[in-house]
Amino acid sequence: MKLYGFGPTRSLRAQWALRELGAEFEFIPVDLTAGEGQTPEFLRLNPAGKLPVLVDGDLILTESAAIVFYLAEKYPGHGLLPSDLGTRAQVYRWALFAMTELEQPLWRMARHTFLYPEDKRLPADIDLAREDFRDMAAVLDRHMEGRTYIVGDTVTAADCVTAYLMDWANEEDLLADFPRLRAYMDRMYARPTAAPRIAQAFAEIQAASA
Repeated sequence: MKLYGFGPTRSLRAQWALRELGAEFEFIPVDLTAGEGQTPEFLRLNPAGKLPVLVDGDLILTESAAIVFYLAEKYPGHGLLPSDLGTRAQVYRWALFAMTELEQPLWRMARHTFLYPEDKRLPADIDLAREDFRDMAAVLDRHMEGRTYIVGDTVTAADCVTAYLMDWANEEDLLADFPRLRAYMDRMYARPTAAPRIAQAFAEIQAASA
């Protein structure tokens, strides 16, 4: 398998699943800052020009959460996707909650902080996005009371999807009021199979360009 990714992007989420599974893969860096995501060669893999992209034989798969779920099903014996239907449904529930309710506010903040041209940035939307994130983070924080992982007693696809977001939120100083989420983040990143932290990925990019 080949995973196309770059630094602190959501390719870290796909890397996490691959590491949890002990799967062999080749990481192929795509420097978005140098325009490599817009080359004809890369756009044939993902017309959206975004990362990550997983190539497994004839299969080309985009969208980080889809990659995590694909890998979980490809390696069913590792438990990232539980065999029990009810428990599996909870994994789907919390992974989608993370993608829709937690990730979207973080993306809004990023867009209005540095992704959009300055004349399109709306500082007020950053404040609204922070508020939206906190409201939904409170839901997950309550859910984590007495839990080590989001669903069940082992790591699942829901954790591979969500842990990266906790690190992202922590970079934005959004976890100060959520001790259970901070503790969860610390536990996940203490795992030997954890993906690199966002700050580490940024530091590696800066060191490479220095």
